Amino acid sequence: MNVPFLDLQYLTKAIRPELDEAYRRVMDAGWFIHGRECAEFEGEFASYIGIEHCIGVGNGLDALRMILLGYGIGAGDEVLVPSQTFIATWLAVSETGATPVPVDIDPKTFNIDPSLIEAAITTKTKAIMPVHLYGQPADMDPIMAVAEQYGLKVIEDAAQAHGALYKGRPCGSLGHTAAFSFYPGKNLGAFGDGGAVCTNNARLAEKIRKLSNYGSTRKYHHDQRGCNSRLDELQAAFLRVKLRYLNEWNECRREIAKSYGTVLPENIAPSIPEWAQPCWHLYVIQSGARDKIQKHLEANGVQTLTHYPIAPADQKAYQGQVFSLENGRRSAARCLSLPIGPHLSSGQIEHVCQTLKNCC
Repeated sequence: MNVPFLDLQYLTKAIRPELDEAYRRVMDAGWFIHGRECAEFEGEFASYIGIEHCIGVGNGLDALRMILLGYGIGAGDEVLVPSQTFIATWLAVSETGATPVPVDIDPKTFNIDPSLIEAAITTKTKAIMPVHLYGQPADMDPIMAVAEQYGLKVIEDAAQAHGALYKGRPCGSLGHTAAFSFYPGKNLGAFGDGGAVCTNNARLAEKIRKLSNYGSTRKYHHDQRGCNSRLDELQAAFLRVKLRYLNEWNECRREIAKSYGTVLPENIAPSIPEWAQPCWHLYVIQSGARDKIQKHLEANGVQTLTHYPIAPADQKAYQGQVFSLENGRRSAARCLSLPIGPHLSSGQIEHVCQTLKNCC
Protein backbone atom coordinates (compact mmCIF):
# COMPACT_ATOMS: atom_id res chain seq x y z
CA MET A 1 0.00 0.00 0.00
CA ASN A 2 1.22 3.49 -0.84
CA VAL A 3 0.90 6.17 1.86
CA PRO A 4 1.94 9.65 0.66
CA PHE A 5 3.30 12.09 3.21
CA LEU A 6 1.09 14.87 1.88
CA ASP A 7 -1.61 15.17 -0.76
CA LEU A 8 -2.72 18.75 -1.32
CA GLN A 9 -4.88 17.73 -4.26
CA TYR A 10 -7.11 15.72 -1.92
CA LEU A 11 -8.13 18.81 0.05
CA THR A 12 -8.58 20.83 -3.12
CA LYS A 13 -10.94 18.25 -4.60
CA ALA A 14 -12.91 18.00 -1.35
CA ILE A 15 -13.86 21.70 -1.41
CA ARG A 16 -13.44 22.47 -5.11
CA PRO A 17 -16.90 24.04 -5.67
CA GLU A 18 -16.33 26.55 -2.87
CA LEU A 19 -12.83 27.36 -4.13
CA ASP A 20 -14.17 27.87 -7.64
CA GLU A 21 -16.83 30.23 -6.29
CA ALA A 22 -14.16 32.19 -4.40
CA TYR A 23 -12.07 32.45 -7.56
CA ARG A 24 -15.02 33.74 -9.58
CA ARG A 25 -15.85 36.26 -6.87
CA VAL A 26 -12.37 37.77 -7.06
CA MET A 27 -12.26 37.72 -10.84
CA ASP A 28 -15.67 39.37 -11.11
CA ALA A 29 -14.70 42.05 -8.60
CA GLY A 30 -11.58 42.95 -10.58
CA TRP A 31 -9.79 44.07 -7.40
CA PHE A 32 -6.68 42.07 -6.52
CA ILE A 33 -4.75 43.88 -3.76
CA HIS A 34 -6.09 45.23 -0.43
CA GLY A 35 -9.72 44.67 -1.24
CA ARG A 36 -12.76 43.13 0.41
CA GLU A 37 -11.50 39.53 0.50
CA CYS A 38 -8.34 40.37 2.42
CA ALA A 39 -10.23 42.59 4.85
CA GLU A 40 -12.83 39.87 5.44
CA PHE A 41 -10.20 37.20 5.95
CA GLU A 42 -8.27 39.38 8.39
CA GLY A 43 -11.41 39.84 10.47
CA GLU A 44 -12.34 36.16 10.34
CA PHE A 45 -8.86 34.95 11.23
CA ALA A 46 -8.56 37.51 14.04
CA SER A 47 -11.84 36.19 15.46
CA TYR A 48 -10.62 32.59 15.11
CA ILE A 49 -7.40 33.32 17.01
CA GLY A 50 -9.16 35.53 19.53
CA ILE A 51 -7.27 38.77 18.95
CA GLU A 52 -8.22 42.24 17.76
CA HIS A 53 -5.99 42.87 14.76
CA CYS A 54 -4.80 40.70 11.86
CA ILE A 55 -2.68 42.04 9.01
CA GLY A 56 -2.28 39.83 5.95
CA VAL A 57 1.27 39.85 4.56
CA GLY A 58 3.30 38.06 1.89
CA ASN A 59 4.66 35.17 3.97
CA GLY A 60 5.54 34.00 7.47
CA LEU A 61 9.13 35.24 7.36
CA ASP A 62 7.95 38.75 6.49
CA ALA A 63 5.44 38.57 9.33
CA LEU A 64 8.18 37.85 11.86
CA ARG A 65 10.55 40.43 10.40
CA MET A 66 7.97 43.20 10.34
CA ILE A 67 6.94 42.52 13.93
CA LEU A 68 10.55 42.99 14.99
CA LEU A 69 10.83 46.19 12.95
CA GLY A 70 7.53 47.40 14.35
CA TYR A 71 8.97 47.08 17.84
CA GLY A 72 12.08 48.99 16.75
CA ILE A 73 14.37 45.98 17.14
CA GLY A 74 17.51 46.12 15.00
CA ALA A 75 21.29 46.43 14.98
CA GLY A 76 22.85 45.94 18.40
CA ASP A 77 19.82 44.12 19.81
CA GLU A 78 19.43 40.44 20.66
CA VAL A 79 16.42 38.17 20.29
CA LEU A 80 16.18 34.78 22.01
CA VAL A 81 15.20 31.96 19.64
CA PRO A 82 14.94 28.15 19.96
CA SER A 83 17.99 26.07 19.05
CA GLN A 84 15.92 23.88 16.72
CA THR A 85 13.34 25.33 14.34
CA PHE A 86 12.91 26.13 10.68
CA ILE A 87 15.60 28.66 9.85
CA ALA A 88 13.05 31.41 9.07
CA THR A 89 12.83 32.12 12.81
CA TRP A 90 16.53 32.99 12.91
CA LEU A 91 16.56 34.73 9.53
CA ALA A 92 13.83 37.15 10.56
CA VAL A 93 16.03 38.37 13.40
CA SER A 94 19.15 38.57 11.26
CA GLU A 95 17.35 40.53 8.51
CA THR A 96 16.62 43.36 10.96
CA GLY A 97 20.30 43.61 11.88
CA ALA A 98 19.68 42.11 15.32
CA THR A 99 21.38 38.95 16.59
CA PRO A 100 19.54 35.65 17.14
CA VAL A 101 20.64 34.12 20.44
CA PRO A 102 19.66 30.44 20.63
CA VAL A 103 18.23 28.85 23.75
CA ASP A 104 18.24 25.06 23.80
CA ILE A 105 15.01 23.12 23.47
CA ASP A 106 13.19 20.73 25.76
CA PRO A 107 14.07 17.36 24.18
CA LYS A 108 10.57 16.03 24.89
CA THR A 109 8.48 18.80 23.32
CA PHE A 110 11.01 20.16 20.76
CA ASN A 111 10.18 23.69 21.97
CA ILE A 112 12.30 26.32 23.70
CA ASP A 113 13.06 25.33 27.31
CA PRO A 114 11.65 28.09 29.56
CA SER A 115 14.05 27.16 32.38
CA LEU A 116 17.03 28.14 30.21
CA ILE A 117 15.76 31.53 29.05
CA GLU A 118 16.79 33.72 31.97
CA ALA A 119 20.44 32.69 31.74
CA ALA A 120 20.53 33.84 28.09
CA ILE A 121 19.20 37.35 28.79
CA THR A 122 21.67 40.25 28.53
CA THR A 123 21.35 44.03 28.50
CA LYS A 124 20.98 43.74 24.70
CA THR A 125 18.02 41.33 24.80
CA LYS A 126 14.83 42.89 23.49
CA ALA A 127 12.52 39.95 22.74
CA ILE A 128 11.85 36.23 23.04
CA MET A 129 10.60 34.38 19.98
CA PRO A 130 9.15 30.99 21.02
CA VAL A 131 8.12 28.64 18.20
CA HIS A 132 5.16 26.27 18.46
CA LEU A 133 7.16 23.72 16.51
CA TYR A 134 5.29 21.06 14.54
CA GLY A 135 2.03 22.51 15.91
CA GLN A 136 2.96 21.66 19.52
CA PRO A 137 2.36 24.65 21.83
CA ALA A 138 5.38 26.07 23.63
CA ASP A 139 5.01 26.47 27.41
CA MET A 140 3.97 30.12 27.29
CA ASP A 141 3.14 31.00 30.92
CA PRO A 142 6.72 30.77 32.25
CA ILE A 143 7.97 32.47 29.07
CA MET A 144 5.60 35.38 29.61
CA ALA A 145 6.59 35.56 33.29
CA VAL A 146 10.31 35.95 32.58
CA ALA A 147 9.53 38.41 29.77
CA GLU A 148 7.52 40.58 32.14
CA GLN A 149 10.30 40.43 34.72
CA TYR A 150 12.86 41.76 32.23
CA GLY A 151 10.60 43.99 30.13
CA LEU A 152 10.89 41.89 26.96
CA LYS A 153 8.49 41.42 24.06
CA VAL A 154 7.23 37.89 23.31
CA ILE A 155 6.73 37.21 19.61
CA GLU A 156 5.07 33.87 18.86
CA ASP A 157 6.26 32.07 15.76
CA ALA A 158 2.93 30.34 15.14
CA ALA A 159 3.71 29.42 11.53
CA GLN A 160 2.83 25.77 12.24
CA ALA A 161 0.21 26.26 14.94
CA HIS A 162 -3.10 27.11 13.24
CA GLY A 163 -5.69 25.89 15.74
CA ALA A 164 -3.27 24.58 18.38
CA LEU A 165 -4.35 25.27 21.98
CA TYR A 166 -2.36 26.07 25.12
CA LYS A 167 -4.41 25.59 28.28
CA GLY A 168 -7.49 26.05 26.14
CA ARG A 169 -6.24 29.28 24.52
CA PRO A 170 -5.33 29.52 20.82
CA CYS A 171 -1.68 29.80 19.90
CA GLY A 172 -1.20 33.22 18.41
CA SER A 173 -3.11 34.90 21.25
CA LEU A 174 -0.63 34.07 24.01
CA GLY A 175 2.28 36.48 23.54
CA HIS A 176 2.41 40.17 22.71
CA THR A 177 2.25 39.50 18.95
CA ALA A 178 2.25 36.45 16.67
CA ALA A 179 3.26 35.54 13.13
CA PHE A 180 1.51 32.95 10.96
CA SER A 181 2.45 31.37 7.65
CA PHE A 182 -0.04 30.18 5.04
CA TYR A 183 2.47 28.20 2.99
CA PRO A 184 0.53 25.56 1.01
CA GLY A 185 1.56 22.63 3.23
CA LYS A 186 0.38 24.28 6.46
CA ASN A 187 -2.83 23.21 8.25
CA LEU A 188 -4.30 26.42 6.86
CA GLY A 189 -2.50 26.77 3.56
CA ALA A 190 -2.93 29.06 0.59
CA PHE A 191 -2.23 28.24 -3.06
CA GLY A 192 1.08 30.07 -2.85
CA ASP A 193 2.84 32.09 -0.17
CA GLY A 194 0.99 34.09 2.45
CA GLY A 195 1.27 35.13 6.07
CA ALA A 196 -0.28 37.23 8.82
CA VAL A 197 0.54 39.24 11.91
CA CYS A 198 -1.85 38.91 14.86
CA THR A 199 -1.88 41.32 17.78
CA ASN A 200 -4.03 43.22 20.26
CA ASN A 201 -1.74 46.26 19.93
CA ALA A 202 -3.54 48.75 17.66
CA ARG A 203 -0.49 50.98 17.31
CA LEU A 204 1.75 48.09 16.27
CA ALA A 205 -0.91 46.82 13.86
CA GLU A 206 -1.00 50.21 12.13
CA LYS A 207 2.82 50.30 11.93
CA ILE A 208 2.94 46.88 10.28
CA ARG A 209 0.09 47.65 7.90
CA LYS A 210 2.00 50.73 6.78
CA LEU A 211 5.37 48.96 6.65
CA SER A 212 3.99 46.15 4.49
CA ASN A 213 2.60 48.64 1.96
CA TYR A 214 5.70 50.65 0.99
CA GLY A 215 5.53 52.59 4.26
CA SER A 216 2.25 54.14 3.16
CA THR A 217 -1.37 54.37 4.24
CA ARG A 218 -2.19 57.08 1.68
CA LYS A 219 -1.26 56.63 -1.97
CA TYR A 220 2.05 58.26 -2.91
CA HIS A 221 2.65 59.41 0.67
CA HIS A 222 5.41 57.31 2.27
CA ASP A 223 6.07 57.96 5.94
CA GLN A 224 8.83 55.36 6.28
CA ARG A 225 10.99 53.03 4.21
CA GLY A 226 8.58 50.17 3.88
CA CYS A 227 8.39 47.08 1.70
CA ASN A 228 5.89 45.25 -0.48
CA SER A 229 4.49 42.31 1.48
CA ARG A 230 0.74 41.93 1.05
CA LEU A 231 -1.71 39.04 1.11
CA ASP A 232 -3.43 39.21 -2.26
CA GLU A 233 -7.18 38.99 -2.76
CA LEU A 234 -7.18 35.57 -4.42
CA GLN A 235 -5.18 33.89 -1.65
CA ALA A 236 -7.34 35.60 0.97
CA ALA A 237 -10.50 34.33 -0.72
CA PHE A 238 -9.16 30.77 -0.79
CA LEU A 239 -8.07 31.01 2.85
CA ARG A 240 -11.54 32.16 3.85
CA VAL A 241 -12.92 28.91 2.43
CA LYS A 242 -10.30 26.73 4.08
CA LEU A 243 -10.67 28.46 7.45
CA ARG A 244 -14.21 27.10 7.67
CA TYR A 245 -12.79 23.56 7.59
CA LEU A 246 -9.72 24.07 9.77
CA ASN A 247 -11.17 22.69 13.02
CA GLU A 248 -12.52 19.63 11.21
CA TRP A 249 -9.19 18.96 9.53
CA ASN A 250 -7.29 19.48 12.78
CA GLU A 251 -9.55 17.04 14.58
CA CYS A 252 -8.78 14.48 11.89
CA ARG A 253 -5.08 15.00 12.55
CA ARG A 254 -5.62 14.52 16.28
CA GLU A 255 -7.38 11.21 15.71
CA ILE A 256 -4.51 9.97 13.53
CA ALA A 257 -2.02 11.08 16.18
CA LYS A 258 -3.94 9.04 18.77
CA SER A 259 -3.73 5.98 16.52
CA TYR A 260 0.02 6.37 16.11
CA GLY A 261 0.43 6.89 19.84
CA THR A 262 -1.19 3.55 20.65
CA VAL A 263 1.48 1.56 18.77
CA LEU A 264 4.64 3.60 19.39
CA PRO A 265 6.95 3.05 22.36
CA GLU A 266 6.96 5.94 24.82
CA ASN A 267 10.59 6.80 24.11
CA ILE A 268 9.84 7.26 20.39
CA ALA A 269 6.40 8.88 20.35
CA PRO A 270 5.98 12.66 20.81
CA SER A 271 5.56 13.78 24.41
CA ILE A 272 2.40 15.83 24.91
CA PRO A 273 2.05 17.90 28.12
CA GLU A 274 -1.38 17.80 29.75
CA TRP A 275 -1.91 21.48 29.00
CA ALA A 276 -1.26 21.14 25.26
CA GLN A 277 -3.64 20.37 22.42
CA PRO A 278 -1.43 20.25 19.31
CA CYS A 279 -2.84 20.81 15.86
CA TRP A 280 -0.34 18.23 14.54
CA HIS A 281 1.05 20.15 11.59
CA LEU A 282 3.66 17.41 11.74
CA TYR A 283 3.76 14.15 13.69
CA VAL A 284 7.41 13.77 14.63
CA ILE A 285 8.96 10.75 16.31
CA GLN A 286 12.57 10.56 17.49
CA SER A 287 14.94 7.63 17.58
CA GLY A 288 18.64 6.88 17.37
CA ALA A 289 17.61 4.34 14.73
CA ARG A 290 15.82 6.96 12.63
CA ASP A 291 17.43 5.98 9.34
CA LYS A 292 16.57 2.30 9.80
CA ILE A 293 12.97 3.12 10.71
CA GLN A 294 12.67 5.42 7.72
CA LYS A 295 13.99 2.79 5.34
CA HIS A 296 11.63 0.16 6.76
CA LEU A 297 8.62 2.47 6.39
CA GLU A 298 9.54 3.45 2.85
CA ALA A 299 10.10 -0.20 1.90
CA ASN A 300 6.46 -0.71 2.92
CA GLY A 301 5.17 2.23 0.92
CA VAL A 302 5.05 4.79 3.74
CA GLN A 303 6.57 8.13 2.76
CA THR A 304 8.34 10.06 5.53
CA LEU A 305 10.38 13.27 5.79
CA THR A 306 12.89 14.79 8.22
CA HIS A 307 12.08 18.21 9.73
CA TYR A 308 14.71 19.67 10.14
CA PRO A 309 17.86 17.57 9.65
CA ILE A 310 20.32 20.45 10.18
CA ALA A 311 19.88 22.78 13.15
CA PRO A 312 20.10 26.51 12.29
CA ALA A 313 23.34 26.88 14.26
CA ASP A 314 24.99 24.33 11.96
CA GLN A 315 23.81 25.92 8.72
CA LYS A 316 26.37 27.62 6.49
CA ALA A 317 24.43 30.86 6.92
CA TYR A 318 25.55 30.95 10.58
CA GLN A 319 28.99 29.39 10.27
CA GLY A 320 31.73 30.87 12.40
CA GLN A 321 29.48 31.31 15.43
CA VAL A 322 29.92 28.94 18.35
CA PHE A 323 26.86 27.61 20.12
CA SER A 324 26.40 24.92 22.77
CA LEU A 325 23.04 23.41 21.84
CA GLU A 326 23.07 19.71 22.57
CA ASN A 327 19.32 19.08 22.52
CA GLY A 328 18.70 20.99 19.31
CA ARG A 329 21.42 19.10 17.46
CA ARG A 330 20.27 15.78 18.91
CA SER A 331 16.72 16.46 17.78
CA ALA A 332 17.89 17.26 14.26
CA ALA A 333 19.71 13.94 14.09
CA ARG A 334 16.87 11.80 15.53
CA CYS A 335 13.58 13.26 14.26
CA LEU A 336 11.36 11.65 11.63
CA SER A 337 8.00 12.97 10.40
CA LEU A 338 5.21 10.47 9.71
CA PRO A 339 2.37 11.15 7.26
CA ILE A 340 -0.57 12.88 8.88
CA GLY A 341 -3.57 14.75 7.54
CA PRO A 342 -7.13 14.44 6.20
CA HIS A 343 -5.81 12.87 3.00
CA LEU A 344 -5.16 9.56 4.78
CA SER A 345 -7.78 6.81 4.60
CA SER A 346 -8.51 4.50 7.51
CA GLY A 347 -6.76 1.72 5.63
CA GLN A 348 -3.64 3.82 5.15
CA ILE A 349 -3.59 4.79 8.82
CA GLU A 350 -3.92 1.12 9.81
CA HIS A 351 -1.09 0.21 7.42
CA VAL A 352 1.22 2.85 8.95
CA CYS A 353 0.36 1.62 12.46
CA GLN A 354 1.06 -2.00 11.58
CA THR A 355 4.32 -1.09 9.88
CA LEU A 356 5.38 0.90 12.95
CA LYS A 357 4.55 -2.08 15.17
CA ASN A 358 6.78 -4.28 13.08
CA CYS A 359 9.82 -2.01 13.19
CA CYS A 360 9.56 -0.19 16.53
